[in-house]
Amino acid sequence: MKITLLQQDISWGKPEENVRAAEQAMDARPGADLYVLPEMFSTGFCTEPEGLAEPADSDTLRWMRRYAQAHGCAVAGSIAVLDRGKYCNRFHFVFPDGTYRTYDKRHLFTYGGEDKHFTAGRERVIVEYGGVRFLLLICYDLRFPVWSRNRKDYDAILYVANWPTPRVEAWLALLKARAIENQCYVAGVNRVGTDPSCEYCGGTLWIDPYGNTVAACERGKVDAVTVELDMGCLTDFRRKFPVLEDGDEFKLEL
Repeated sequence: MKITLLQQDISWGKPEENVRAAEQAMDARPGADLYVLPEMFSTGFCTEPEGLAEPADSDTLRWMRRYAQAHGCAVAGSIAVLDRGKYCNRFHFVFPDGTYRTYDKRHLFTYGGEDKHFTAGRERVIVEYGGVRFLLLICYDLRFPVWSRNRKDYDAILYVANWPTPRVEAWLALLKARAIENQCYVAGVNRVGTDPSCEYCGGTLWIDPYGNTVAACERGKVDAVTVELDMGCLTDFRRKFPVLEDGDEFKLEL
């Protein structure tokens, strides 16, 4: 499977402009089976979503569906939405036929006040596409390994983020840790640029189950990288070194 990770700058509160930029970046990397965009790629990361969040059936989601259908690919990324009176940081995974699955961010960023306006999700979401099982996670979720623990039910994690520059080393270290401990591929897709609160330098990368960085976008610049997900390599590694078989049994209580 060919996957393109898109390290975008995001114009604050301008969905139409950001969607155009995303489409141009995707068109410049034709032929991917899956395109992954950052967290809140249509508006920037807003902890006070009034006036910025989009309806659940937003123009941005409709664009994702049109693009997926027109190009025979999947498109993934998160959007700030207002759904039935509640704000959610919602990760959309859109399939080539235009259908989609959603994951609402579980761990809201209390340090930035996200919890004061957004409602946390309560469902762990794994989607299957092209013979690969993807766990969908958003930014701050990265700091909570129990939530992402592999129960032998997924093959890769997609993390989309607006992770600020001062903490980028934590981002890079934790992405590698999640790949190693869960014996899976990990995609970390972060933005660049600035918003009213923070500066972002990217750090978008693809990590293999051994913890090796296979490909990375250039730090601090709008960029994209395309990688091949090799399920044969993953299956062989898990068979030879069956770490997941020795994992602790546990039950999450939400």
